[in-house]
Amino acid sequence: MENKDSQQPREEELKKAAADEQLEQAEEQFEYDNDADALSDDAEDKQAAVEESEPAAAPAEARKSGSKAWIAISAILAIALVITLIFPPFGGNAGKTVASVNGKKISQNELYNEMLPQSGASTLDTLITKELIDQAADKAGISVSEKDVDAEIEKLVTQFGSQEALDSAVTQAGMTMESLRDNTFMQLKIRKILEPKTTVKDEDVQKYFDENKASFATPEQIRVSHIYLATKEEAEAVLKQLNEGGDFAKLAAEKSTDTNSSPNGGDLGFIGKGDIGDEAFDTAAFALKIGEMSGVVQSASGFHIIKKTEEKAATTPTFEEKKEDIRTQLIDEQISELSVTWMEELRSSAKITNKLEEETASDSAATEAPAQ
Repeated sequence: MENKDSQQPREEELKKAAADEQLEQAEEQFEYDNDADALSDDAEDKQAAVEESEPAAAPAEARKSGSKAWIAISAILAIALVITLIFPPFGGNAGKTVASVNGKKISQNELYNEMLPQSGASTLDTLITKELIDQAADKAGISVSEKDVDAEIEKLVTQFGSQEALDSAVTQAGMTMESLRDNTFMQLKIRKILEPKTTVKDEDVQKYFDENKASFATPEQIRVSHIYLATKEEAEAVLKQLNEGGDFAKLAAEKSTDTNSSPNGGDLGFIGKGDIGDEAFDTAAFALKIGEMSGVVQSASGFHIIKKTEEKAATTPTFEEKKEDIRTQLIDEQISELSVTWMEELRSSAKITNKLEEETASDSAATEAPAQ
């Protein structure tokens, strides 16, 4: 049995990585070859739950289903999120009160002791994995700076169109920007270690472009805002206010029942034909000029007043424009394949002592021992 002094460092380390029950699937959920898909699926599941509880009428929900947004992240985050870092909402003070019931205090240490049996083993295993990656990077003379991470995050912002869009996608995936940054540190270390072992040739890049040329094309897109209302009478009343000089964004925030877009003045962002899922909406929106406002438009789900604010012409990128993105994607795919064996080798060659695992095994053996 360890004394309190020897046990404390391990407990403090575990406290810093307090996790939930799902942490046991952390490595599985964030493997190299499933990273972007896992995030996308998670975002879609959560969005589906929202759509079931809110009116199906709001076009913003259809547009923000999550799947298209997470496709954009795949080229940047194709590197595995091999480990997940967990950030507790409190510091390292074990005696700190985290709750009270009728004046009776519940300490952080009590909370920790309750969480430990549920997720302590998987959390510790995550810390071991992180330490293995850090040691491998140190041995290879590899370091990752805040500037490196900033650059990766900036690529994501570009892919999503805005910081707000990225924040929303990260939240839907059950992550935070802080955890995304820390995962990116690990991703970049793994990339720098394994990338020299990849073998992507120019002909591989050309072949991929030729076989997927259609997927690189971008259709015409427009940016629109709308005010969504349940009845024609309500929509006509708001349209009257707009025609008398009312502010579109202000009225959208006050009157629109689309809770996704109303806080942003009705802004739906950029959409392509078919994204909203309603032909009447598309016909009216794409017929507008920049700055122009529609009349009352009846869709299959309700009534809208639409305003067009920006537009993007359809594009068909050339090979020269896309070759580096493709090269990065193919390298990431090879890193995906290499990472599984690499992690197995790291673990098998390391001397790992897991006291928590030993204590669990000891307790289990004692419980199963026959009574004398």
